[in-house]
Amino acid sequence: MGVREEKAQVVELLVEKIQNSKSTIVADYRGLNVKQVTELRKKLRESGIEFKVVKNTLTRRATEKTNFTALDEVLVGPTAIAFGEEDAVTAAKVLVDFAKKNDKLEIKGGIVEGQVVSVDEIKALASLPSREGLISMFLSVLQAPVRNFALAVKAVAEKNGDTQQA
Repeated sequence: MGVREEKAQVVELLVEKIQNSKSTIVADYRGLNVKQVTELRKKLRESGIEFKVVKNTLTRRATEKTNFTALDEVLVGPTAIAFGEEDAVTAAKVLVDFAKKNDKLEIKGGIVEGQVVSVDEIKALASLPSREGLISMFLSVLQAPVRNFALAVKAVAEKNGDTQQA
């Protein structure tokens, strides 16, 4: 297999990843040492996020095929891309948290749910609760009226029980 075929395969893989991911976040990892990159990869992998270092020219070819050429302006310098296929928030959370502790990691931008987004939008996304947290919040909202109703019924029952005993 020649170099052109290998590059074409990489571009097709990137196209597939961009199309199938709920979030695609581009970061500059320049300045991180091997230990830090290994730690970042481990945290991302544990969260189900794929992290790849890809040449900018190949990524630009993929963005052209997926109509996300607005992302090209951040494809400068050493670039790594995190692909989150499960949900849109997890990759942002892991990268933003890691960047807070390691100022050498610079988030550049990305694609979230089919929209090209800025660094500020990624940081805002990272501040949202996780999917599980949102589900938990939603369930507690649903349970509150039922719990209040049950307490009211119990209070009425206890009051009726007190009057019957008297």
